[in-house]
Amino acid sequence: MNRDESVKVFIAEQYERLHKWLCHISKEEYIRRFIELDKRGYVWKDKVYKQLIKEYFIQEITWEELLEDYLTYFKEHCVPFPKHLETLKKLKQDNFLVGMITNGKGQFQMDNIKALEMDSYINTILISDWEGVKKPDPAIFKRASERLRVHPEECVFIGDHPVKDVKAAQDVGMIGIWKRDHQWNAVEADYVIDELDEIPKIIQQLTSVST
Repeated sequence: MNRDESVKVFIAEQYERLHKWLCHISKEEYIRRFIELDKRGYVWKDKVYKQLIKEYFIQEITWEELLEDYLTYFKEHCVPFPKHLETLKKLKQDNFLVGMITNGKGQFQMDNIKALEMDSYINTILISDWEGVKKPDPAIFKRASERLRVHPEECVFIGDHPVKDVKAAQDVGMIGIWKRDHQWNAVEADYVIDELDEIPKIIQQLTSVST
C-alpha cells in the first residue's frame, strides 16, 4: 500500500464526511496537521486525534468517534503502488512462496490487505499486534520463514524502511531489497528498486545464480 497517498485521500474524505464538526478548521490545515502528527503511521491515531481536538478546540465530536471513523473507513481509501497485484501474480505463477510482515493493529491491517485484494496471493501474513512482536525484532522475521518452512537465508525481504525492514531482514540472513523512499538516502541494501515489478526479475536472477 502506498500509505502516504492513502492517508491523503482518507483524511480529505474524513474532513468532508465530518465537516459540520470540523468546519472551523480549513480542509488544508486539517490534512496538513493530521499528516504531520501521524508521522507516516508511526504514531497511533488515538494520540493523533486527541492532539487535533486539543489544538483546534473540536468540541462536538470526540477523539473516540474520530478514531472509530478512521477504523471504519480507512480501508475504503487504500491506494496501492503500481503493479502490486501483477507482481504478486507473477511470483505465484513462478511458484515462489510469499509472506508478509507488517507492524500495526491486527484487524485494521488485515482489512487493508483484503481491500487491496492481496490476501489470496500470500501464503502467510504476520501482523505485529497478533504476533506479540514487531519489526525490527528478529523473532518476527524468523517466525515468518518458519511458517513458510524455509530458512531465512532462502528468503528475500522487500520493504521501504532502511532499519525496520532492510537491515532487520539482513540481520537474520535474508536478502534485503529496499523500495526507494524519498525520506532516506544512501540506504545499505542488497538491491534497490523503484517499482514493484522489478522484484520477480531480481529473484529470478538470484535463483539462477544459486542453481
